[in-house]
Amino acid sequence: MPRSVAVALVTAGLIAVTATSAIITVAVTKPDDRRAVTAAGAPSKAIASPTTASTPASPPGPVPSTPAAAPHTAPSVPAPASTVKGTVSGGRHEGDLRYFLLPIPAGGESYGPADGMPTTDEDLSAIYEDGLDIMRILRSYHYKDGATRTYRTADGKAEVTVTLLRFRSAADASDYAKNHTMDGDPVEIAGDPAAHGFVRKPKEQAYTGSTSGISVQGDVEYKVDVDVKGTPDKALLNEVMKRQRDWLTSGR
Repeated sequence: MPRSVAVALVTAGLIAVTATSAIITVAVTKPDDRRAVTAAGAPSKAIASPTTASTPASPPGPVPSTPAAAPHTAPSVPAPASTVKGTVSGGRHEGDLRYFLLPIPAGGESYGPADGMPTTDEDLSAIYEDGLDIMRILRSYHYKDGATRTYRTADGKAEVTVTLLRFRSAADASDYAKNHTMDGDPVEIAGDPAAHGFVRKPKEQAYTGSTSGISVQGDVEYKVDVDVKGTPDKALLNEVMKRQRDWLTSGR
């Protein structure tokens, strides 16, 4: 879902810049279900031919006893296990960064691959306005790679996007997070003094409002965006931020 986002990055020796994306949409949509589905053949059912009024039906005769057919049961197919792996020690995250994306809660539905997607240079550049060399800015902080995933909550009322950016060191990640701001009114992120958040209320309740939180754990900056219809409540943002922080800390 497109989101109204403006980001300012203040870097050493660089001018503050802003960027704005497309106008937000009015509702959270249901993600496509891309899972392969195999239809199991159901037992065929005989349909009796109707009798006509001119032909009286014959009285039923004795029904021969026949063994009941065993019900057809589709074989149980286990869900494929993720092959994405990672480890964390002393705030340093190794392996596939997608591993550290907070697992989708029960009943949630992923937009795109369930494991999330690597964030390419082109993806990051597309967020910002033309003329801004965001990759040059990121590389000045010794940026290494990124990952992202968007999912729809089980109740269908919110869309959550988690984005991780990994840097060479915890100091680089912390510096970048401190200088990473967004448009909207500032809000406090509960339980994390290093985090900062923003809320964007829609002009009308029929439109989409959003909240965003930015923080850091070790060498990874993490950002959570929550889109809802109408005025957003930061409770869900606080919850997801805490769970993401805990997952980055322990890797489980």
